Amino acid sequence: MNQPTDADTAADLAADTAVSLPEAAPAVPQLSAFRRIVVKVGSALLVDQARGALRHAWLAALAEDVAQLHREGREVLVVSSGAIALGRNVLGLPRRALKLEESQAAAAVGQIALARAWSEALAHEGVAAGQILITLGDTEERRRYLNARSTIAKLMELKVVPVINENDTVATSEIRYGDNDRLAARVAGMTSADLLILLSDIDGLYTAPPNEDPEARLIPVVPRITAEIEAMAGGAGTELSRGGMKTKIEAGKIATTAGAHMVIASGKVKNPIRAIETGARCTWFLAPANPVASRKRWIAGALEPRGVLHLDAGAVAALRRGSSLLPAGVKRIEGEFTRGDAVVLRGPDGAEVGRGLVAYDHDHAERLKGRSSDEIATITGFEGRTAMVHRDDLVLGGGG
Repeated sequence: MNQPTDADTAADLAADTAVSLPEAAPAVPQLSAFRRIVVKVGSALLVDQARGALRHAWLAALAEDVAQLHREGREVLVVSSGAIALGRNVLGLPRRALKLEESQAAAAVGQIALARAWSEALAHEGVAAGQILITLGDTEERRRYLNARSTIAKLMELKVVPVINENDTVATSEIRYGDNDRLAARVAGMTSADLLILLSDIDGLYTAPPNEDPEARLIPVVPRITAEIEAMAGGAGTELSRGGMKTKIEAGKIATTAGAHMVIASGKVKNPIRAIETGARCTWFLAPANPVASRKRWIAGALEPRGVLHLDAGAVAALRRGSSLLPAGVKRIEGEFTRGDAVVLRGPDGAEVGRGLVAYDHDHAERLKGRSSDEIATITGFEGRTAMVHRDDLVLGGGG
């Protein structure tokens, strides 16, 4: 549920007292406040439309920005379009809407060039890059979602910048995002990012399409996405871009619901992230809660539990101290569940202690209960996760 803003409060007070009060302008966030940032880059920025070639100087400047965030201790993920735009030029495909199989072929050729370009640009700044190709199913089907999330988390732990794109070589028209704005928003939610930066060929959301209405005004801050805000969105802007303001608003709904702020800013300048940091024109979309709070609210109330883990008193005490649930603290298991399902946690007296996302399928959890984490590999045959339920995936009763 969206929390009321200062503007809502002012409006309510004015109605109650019949006095016209000025609305408080929401504060503009600062980049220094964010710890995990997803940066989305569109085809129209990366690829010169006339030549069908990569804009190397622009990419090098963006890599400087990403590397600077990285050096400051921020975790950065890149969602990059451009594979199809690069590949169609190499293959000499006509400048019209491509058929599905043509898009897939162009992506297969262009993805190699795109990955190499990002790898070389970031390596020049002393940062390693890792490529991840994702389909819609990877963010919708639970097990694949968890696998993708784990891979991205490990790359960030290793100080690698993940460069993510939709896997256009295999995705069909029925099972694809069709634009990387929404993919970037899903990635922000998947990785518990607290900021999504959409670099675009426009510097933000306007009250009307600025190329059609000279009176259009930039909206610097959107406290929440309303029907009026959605109505301001237009169609796709360029031939190379499959997105438009409409998809950016949809991305904003996905990201802010997951607890990530979002900013739309111009990518037409060099060092576009530095430009945001120094006050360039842009539009901020504010999240009602942070990613951790949003995720825990989702675990607590939006998921149907598939099983029950009965814990000993020591495990309950450890959870209340902020620890993860280890296999040794589980005494009995009920239900049939798979990795990533929600389960109820109960103490020795049968009272519900909390809920969480279990790290093992039912059969493995049954074999691991009451055992030391050091025995996991011997029991399961693979190096599994140390915790049965990690503290990041855990909500204790009373909101803990």
